[in-house]
Formats: sequence, structure tokens, C-alpha cells
Amino acid sequence: MSMSSPSSYLPIVIQTGVAIGFVALALGLSHMLGPKRKTTQKDETFECGIEMQGNARFPVSVKYFLTAILFVLFDVEVIFFYPYAVNFKEMGVEGFVAVVSFVALFLAGFIYVWKKGAFEWEK
Repeated sequence: MSMSSPSSYLPIVIQTGVAIGFVALALGLSHMLGPKRKTTQKDETFECGIEMQGNARFPVSVKYFLTAILFVLFDVEVIFFYPYAVNFKEMGVEGFVAVVSFVALFLAGFIYVWKKGAFEWEK
């Protein structure tokens, strides 16, 4: 039996089916068997025993979210360096050129964001 025959994917299909079936069963049973009484006290938010005060819907600066997204973007970039660091001898010049172009692309994005003033909080 070859490695790429359709029957070699059968265990993956079975495991995926079991996982989806378990999730569907657990969600269905919890919906059917769970309590259905709704009161204002139950629907009230509860945070560590502290009484709620004020409105949670206050405006937050977009710069906060922009900084968070940029952090995730440039942090995830580092993850892609790991395979290169492990296999840099086997990848040779072609791998080096690929990594340099990858860094150049992200560096161009970083310079663009910097020039747009995304890192300046005092505006």
C-alpha cells in the first residue's frame, strides 16, 4: 500500500469524525440537560465578587489595538525563523535568500508602520 493512497487517510478521517461528534454531543447534551431559568441576577455580570460599577462600554484608543496587533504580527514572525535556524546548513544559499527576503518584507512593513506614526502615543 502506498503512502498517498486514500485508505492511508482513513485514521485521520475517523479521528476528525470522533472529535466533531464528541463536541456536538457535549454541546447538545449540555443544552438539553442544563438549567433554563433566567433571572436578572443570573444575567448580571460577575467579576471576582466585586460589585459592578459604571458602564463597561467606554471608548478605548485605537492605538492600543493597533499596538497589540502589531505585536502579534512581529512576534509571530519570529516563529518562522525557527525552521531556518534548525536547518540553515541544509537549506544553503536558496534558504538564506528566502529568509533575507522574508526579513526584508517585514522590515518594509515595520518602516511603513513607523512612518505612519503608529508608534507615537502622544498625538
